[in-house]
Amino acid sequence: MFEIQNLHVNISEVDKKIIDGINLKINPGEVHAIMGPNGSGKSTLSYTLSGKDGYQVINGDIKLDDESILELEADERAAKGIFLAFQYPIEIPGVGNLSFMRTALNSQRKYNGNSELNPAEFLKVLKEKANNLNIDMEMLKRPLNVGFSGGEKKRNEILQMALLEPRFCVLDETDSGLDVDAMKQVSNGVNSLRSDNRSFLIITHYQRLLNYIKPDFVHIMAKGKIIKTAGPELAIEVEEHGYTHLLT
Repeated sequence: MFEIQNLHVNISEVDKKIIDGINLKINPGEVHAIMGPNGSGKSTLSYTLSGKDGYQVINGDIKLDDESILELEADERAAKGIFLAFQYPIEIPGVGNLSFMRTALNSQRKYNGNSELNPAEFLKVLKEKANNLNIDMEMLKRPLNVGFSGGEKKRNEILQMALLEPRFCVLDETDSGLDVDAMKQVSNGVNSLRSDNRSFLIITHYQRLLNYIKPDFVHIMAKGKIIKTAGPELAIEVEEHGYTHLLT
C-alpha cells in the first residue's frame, strides 16, 4: 500500500509552497488518476514522490507498506519499487539503451540482495518483455532516447517499467505530445502491466487517456490540494465542463 499523509511541499529554489496538504491512499492493484489545471501542483507531486532534488517536504509523510520513504534517495526509492515515467523523457547521447536498462535492473537486484544478470541472461529477459509489448529490439540498440519520436520515448519507458517490475508507478502526463495511435500503444502497454500487486498514479490534463487506461478513482487537484474525488465519471465531467465549476 502507498500512502500520502498531509503532504506539504516547497520548491527549494524559490521557497514557495506548491503542495498544501494532500492525503491519498492507494491500495495494491488500484489505478488512481489526478487531473487539474496548469499550476495545480501535479508534476511537483510526482517529483516529490520519486525523490527528485529541489522539492522540500516541510510537513507530512510518504509511506510504502507503512514505512516512511522520505529519507530515501531517488535511487533507493526506485530500488524499493517506485517508478516515475516522465512527461518529457530526456535524451542521453553516448549512453546505450541496452546498457542503461541492464545497469538499472542490476542496481535494483543488487539493492534487494539478488544476483546481477550477465549480458546473456539480461538479453533473454529483455527480449521476452519487449515481445510481450510488441517493441522492436532494433530500437533498443540506439542511444537512450536519442532521435526517438514522442511515442518511442514513452514506449521505451513502458519497457523499463516491465523490466523493473515496480510496485508503484507514477505516470506524469505520459500522454503529452502523443498522437492517437501512439497513445493507444502506450496505454496497451500500461494495461498489460496492471496486476493485483502493482498500483498506478496517472497524472493527466485530459480525459482522453482515461478512455484507454480505466482508473478506479479520479482526483481533481487545484492550488496544491485534492479538492474532489470520485470514480471515472469525474473525468468525463471535467472533459465536458472544464475545471471552473469545481474551483468556485
